[in-house]
Amino acid sequence: MSFTSQIKEEISQISDSARHCRLAEMAALCVAELEREADGSLKFKAEQAFIRQTLVMLLTKLYNIQDAPSENANIVIRDGAEEITESLKLNDTKAGMVSGLLLQQSCCKRAYLRGMFLCGGSVSDPRKGYHLEIVCRTEETADQLCAVFADFEVQARKTERKGRMLVYIKESEAISEALNIIGAHRSLMELENLRIEKDLINDTNRRVNCDTANIQKMLAASQRQLEDIRFLKKRGLLNSLPEGLKEMAEVRLENPELNLKDLGMLMDPPIGKSGVNHRLRRLSKLAEEERSK
Repeated sequence: MSFTSQIKEEISQISDSARHCRLAEMAALCVAELEREADGSLKFKAEQAFIRQTLVMLLTKLYNIQDAPSENANIVIRDGAEEITESLKLNDTKAGMVSGLLLQQSCCKRAYLRGMFLCGGSVSDPRKGYHLEIVCRTEETADQLCAVFADFEVQARKTERKGRMLVYIKESEAISEALNIIGAHRSLMELENLRIEKDLINDTNRRVNCDTANIQKMLAASQRQLEDIRFLKKRGLLNSLPEGLKEMAEVRLENPELNLKDLGMLMDPPIGKSGVNHRLRRLSKLAEEERSK
């Protein structure tokens, strides 16, 4: 089962007890799936099992409509169509929008968002990336959807793709909040666990890459130091160096793999990293000066 199907299965099992919340969710299903016929009947596209399950539940609890006839996977309402139209303010609202009277409370807005996601929503596999989108019939629907998300301080954007309006969210934290709003709490926990796992893997990779880069940098620096010291030795200049530089050169030649701290511990008396670095720099400078002659 895809992550989107998992979310839809979860939220399709939610049944609000308050009538006003059920009306808000029913209105969302109408915006997304309803076609009004010339004879006044209402036809709902209900090919997906999750949508059909929710629609049947709402028709039963709101209007006591049971065993509504089906036509080619559509649910058609003839008896009771007028009651549905009036209760959802379908004649008083601009096409593609839900009446503001049904979205006055926070709980109703959650139900509306749940219905909109159930009909047209999808979330990418969180193992591969973060993207939530909801397909809308009209730009007015998209504008209202963005506005309701904004009421929960979730930034959703709209765009057009292949002639369809989409509302989308790309930030992982915002997607988590959206799932929380619509009540997909199990899916939210899975998303968060995968996000934490991915962050840990990315952090480990960054650390490994950083350590590898540091090791390569240290090896390159050590190789340059060895070349400079061997050059000075070949020219017979090591014995004429001050005792501290001569000892530093000998210690580095004998221990090409050690870092600055460990090299300092081998000096007599031991010196710190800055002291080791200073002496090696002086040796490299002497080699450079000798090469330029």
